[in-house]
Amino acid sequence: MDTQNSNTMPDNGAGYTDPKAVERKDRMLITTIIIILLILAAMAVCGFLFIKPGPDTIQGQGDATEIRISGKLPGRVAQICVEEGQEVKAGDTLVRIHSSLVEARMEQARAMESAASAANAKVDAGTRKQIIAGAGDIYRQAMAASGIAKKTYDRMQSLYAQGVVSEQKRDEAKAAYDAAKAGEAAAKSQYELAKAGAQKEDKEAARAMVNVAKGSVNEVGAVLEDHVLVAPCDGVITVIYPNESELVAMGAPIMTLQKKDYWAVFNVRENVLKDIKEGTKIKVRIPALDKVEEMTVFYIRDLGTYANWQATKATGDYDARTFQIKARPEKPIENFRPGMSVILEQ
Repeated sequence: MDTQNSNTMPDNGAGYTDPKAVERKDRMLITTIIIILLILAAMAVCGFLFIKPGPDTIQGQGDATEIRISGKLPGRVAQICVEEGQEVKAGDTLVRIHSSLVEARMEQARAMESAASAANAKVDAGTRKQIIAGAGDIYRQAMAASGIAKKTYDRMQSLYAQGVVSEQKRDEAKAAYDAAKAGEAAAKSQYELAKAGAQKEDKEAARAMVNVAKGSVNEVGAVLEDHVLVAPCDGVITVIYPNESELVAMGAPIMTLQKKDYWAVFNVRENVLKDIKEGTKIKVRIPALDKVEEMTVFYIRDLGTYANWQATKATGDYDARTFQIKARPEKPIENFRPGMSVILEQ
């Protein structure tokens, strides 16, 4: 029988493995791994040396001036004459507002003016029995009107406390009562003046009352001027806040008018400003329109420390401040709208 060492015998299918073959396999695997690592290292070095990072993308957006349309007249929206998205010209009627309360105040102011003018005329003509009687009649009428207004206000106050009528109705009754009391006081003053006789001081006081009454008429008239609001300039109506028949307060915005003075706005780090100043022409890309346009920088402003770009290294770096720049197109850009993305080409 052959007594050769079993370790040198080839694999005969019964579980025997040649050690040299295993060693050769291991060497080939290690060599392959080393080659792959060398290739990856070479690719990394080439990328570091030859592939340069592209410039940072500076993205902004379109913007425009927006004007809030509002007025001094509190009241109810009687008619809205435009629609959202509609182009308007300067002077076009936008909205009509109705206020029965202010119109009532105008009537009262005019009545006071008439009464003051009449009283002044009577003082100038001298005190006569007829004048005194007339002043007394006006005073009594004013007292009657004040009494009726007081009763009306009391009823409205009671109904308001019960939740039957709105606060607006109660306030209108209160305003009418206050106006009636003022009218009563003025009529009483004129009546007493007529009884006392027309002296120099009395005539001056009568003329002053006329001026005060005219001032009240002018004041209410200034408020009533805003019952019709018109467009202050050309533009587009972007937002309408109330609906017809809704109440609006004094100074509350009713709609927004956007002027057609479009521009682009960017927030950039200060190191970008070395080539940008006011008057600089820049090229921008508008992805939504697939266009590249030229714009002129007209505004540069520091946004403050709250908008700083923080340094990423503890040493050798610094915090960069953020600046806002605005650029206006050299010529109108068709279909350009506020809110569109704008890319600064570097």
